[in-house]
Amino acid sequence: MEDLLAAVRAATGQQASAEARRQFRAYLDLFLRWNRIHRMTALDSPTAIIRELFIDSMFFLVAMPPDAETVVDLGAGAGIPGLPMRLARPAIRLTLVEAKRKRTSFLRAACRELGLADVRVIEGRAEAVIDREAGLTAAFDVAVARAVGAPETLRQLAVPYLKPQSILLISGTPGDLASPGYADFEEVRVDLPGSSRSRRLLRSRKGS
Repeated sequence: MEDLLAAVRAATGQQASAEARRQFRAYLDLFLRWNRIHRMTALDSPTAIIRELFIDSMFFLVAMPPDAETVVDLGAGAGIPGLPMRLARPAIRLTLVEAKRKRTSFLRAACRELGLADVRVIEGRAEAVIDREAGLTAAFDVAVARAVGAPETLRQLAVPYLKPQSILLISGTPGDLASPGYADFEEVRVDLPGSSRSRRLLRSRKGS
């Protein structure tokens, strides 16, 4: 947990509050309990989950514009990277979109347990919920996704959610940025200040 708190400090420039520390511990405990039954990730130790999921989410936070307020996590799964980002920066207004019922059940349970009444959890495919749920179209400063599909497919899904000039950040294997599927992306290296760790993300900006 100390490494995570250091990563939060590096990503935000501030110490994690007592409430954020409580929330991260509760999130980890809930994650471990659900993972034993529903196998949400192959990672099965607290250390691995903190390092590979929670700390990894901080790189998205660093890559966000500092004035970004509204974030949508597409294919949110168990809440990565959206929930750790929200715990680290409580001012974020977060929406989680996830198609699988068991995972949306987990997300709702997590939001209840962590006291995140302001986080919106929506069950359904990203391309479908944009048409049926009020207030999602062109509503977000940033869309994030973690290894849930091909980059260009994710971009097509994300664009309707984004305000003009807002950005999509995705992780996964960047591959060859010269290939057609990456034509609208740039690869960015993200560093955590004060840490030797870095991460490569793909970024795409919606036009006007």
